[in-house]
Amino acid sequence: MTVGAETMSAVDRSRPPILRAGLIWTLVRTDFKARYHGTLGGFVWALLKPMSMFVVLMGVFSFLFASNPTYKLNLIVGLFLWDFFAEGTKSGLTSLHARGYLLTKARVPPWILVVTSISNAVITLAVFSLVIMIFLISAGHPPTGQALAVIVIGFSLGSSVLFLRFRDLNQVWDVVVQAGFFVAPIIYPLGILPERFHFYLYIWPPTPVIEFSRAALVAGVMPTTTGHVYLAADAACCLAAGMLIYRRLSPRAAEHL
Repeated sequence: MTVGAETMSAVDRSRPPILRAGLIWTLVRTDFKARYHGTLGGFVWALLKPMSMFVVLMGVFSFLFASNPTYKLNLIVGLFLWDFFAEGTKSGLTSLHARGYLLTKARVPPWILVVTSISNAVITLAVFSLVIMIFLISAGHPPTGQALAVIVIGFSLGSSVLFLRFRDLNQVWDVVVQAGFFVAPIIYPLGILPERFHFYLYIWPPTPVIEFSRAALVAGVMPTTTGHVYLAADAACCLAAGMLIYRRLSPRAAEHL
């Protein structure tokens, strides 16, 4: 670790929590205003994308799964969770590169830049969660909870420092996300596939989160203890891998801007 990196780490550790909270709030607010500045629809545009996809996919696939009474609810939950995953990982991947000027001009801990980069995706998911809770209650399905942020943060921490060295990673991830949309059981029920293939789909991190959330939110059934353990392990592995890569490469991040 270089002397400059050690100094930055010392500054980060000595920074009072209230100052860190103020910095995080400033970055979140600035990012939110910058994204929707000058648009007439503002934040509504963040909700229109998954909603428009929902309308299109319902028009195409609803007749194939007409016998499934919860297909619409499963589809909307899957789409919004996927949209959060896709938008959050894309923003996190390029976060240090996009905000690199802050690393060279101010004493800003790099991890704060990474975590706050997914704030817009988090806000969109929070608004959706409120709306879907009201909708599920009216439909007679009591809501419980859902989580995907840990996986996205873990990916963002690792990929943000890797992107500074390998700029092709952005293009590679675009391809992975496009293919991953069809790997995750979003537009089709997981049960239509032979059970021997389920393991391979569950390797893809969004799959267990989507299935867990659908079971709790739509079916009103809490997954088994094994399901809880697998979901926790999935999130923990993604976060641990991201933190390990970040800790190894972040001290020299400014050199690759």
